[in-house]
Amino acid sequence: MNKLLLSLMVLILVSCNIPKPEVEAVRGVWLTNVDSQVLNTKENIIEAVNLLDELGFNAIFVVVWNKAMTTYPSKIMKELTGVEIDTLFPRIDPLKELIEVAHNKNMKVIAWFEFGFSSSYQLDGGPILKAKPHWAAKDVKGNLVTKNGFEWMNGFHPEVQQFMLSLIMEVVRNYNVDGIQGDDRLPAMPSESGYDEYTVELYKFYQQGKNPPSYHKDYNWIKWRSGLLTDFMKTIYDSVKSYNKNLIVSMAPSIYPWSEEEYLQDWPSWLKGGYVDLVCPQVYRYNINDYSKALNEIVGEQVSKQDLKKLYPGVLLKVGNYYPSEEFLRQMISENRKHGLKGEVFFFYEGLKKFPDLFKEFYKDRVKFPELN
Repeated sequence: MNKLLLSLMVLILVSCNIPKPEVEAVRGVWLTNVDSQVLNTKENIIEAVNLLDELGFNAIFVVVWNKAMTTYPSKIMKELTGVEIDTLFPRIDPLKELIEVAHNKNMKVIAWFEFGFSSSYQLDGGPILKAKPHWAAKDVKGNLVTKNGFEWMNGFHPEVQQFMLSLIMEVVRNYNVDGIQGDDRLPAMPSESGYDEYTVELYKFYQQGKNPPSYHKDYNWIKWRSGLLTDFMKTIYDSVKSYNKNLIVSMAPSIYPWSEEEYLQDWPSWLKGGYVDLVCPQVYRYNINDYSKALNEIVGEQVSKQDLKKLYPGVLLKVGNYYPSEEFLRQMISENRKHGLKGEVFFFYEGLKKFPDLFKEFYKDRVKFPELN
């Protein structure tokens, strides 16, 4: 009896000394240069990173491309438009400063190419299309493609794709980022697009000389163009991984199938093809029933069980004057946990300040950023 008791005590002592496996999850936030002053000074960056560390976050998705400008000094943009860096930052390289401060807190920094193939917002194409008019996306009437105020480059054109890829690789080569991210504009194109000369001729080449359907939401026409963007998604993935296989390739598309019907993003195919390490679909809903319904469809129908480890929903925390109620925010995080999702990515940083106690509660247990690739 004494020997049995002694054996049990030894087992208990040994088991107590076995380190528990560290929980892995993405707990991220988007950081932008719109409606936020964080990137304007190093002091603001330090303050923001300290707050994120205090609240339990481990990843920052920072904007590096919007409004036809970069948030880092870009030789590519200087040659194209004459503007080397966003005019908000005449005396600072926000990307460099953020990486240094965040890495000191063991946070990942992922470069977010927010505008993607969009050339401008309510500027009739802006400086990019002024410099390269043949890059313009065209609708069935031959007009510049404009959707929700955004004007678009032709993301099917090889020159435009190469331009976008060159920006991505410029960041990857020159900065110690942990990865890159596209969103609902990369790789994406409004479904109204594809009627420019280049894309029409490409379609005719593969369709026995037939012109594209005049109805921009024709099913086969949608699928053909979304397939072109899936091919480009693979190009992005292969290019980044060829440079550094440890870099994360992340995407934050719209909700499927709306994403494909409106912006030609067949992102479930990106997952199936192995072209993304991390997907953060924008589950931006304004009540828990709609949020639960969207999440159920994603988890139950669109993402395979083996790919669930790559899924971290995008949660809307602030846009304009909108914030979710604390109850609704709690419900969304709890809904993610019910599906076995241990983290999420919030849009965007400034909204966190309204709910510090909530995040200290939900994120009190520190987690490690997962090995996704």
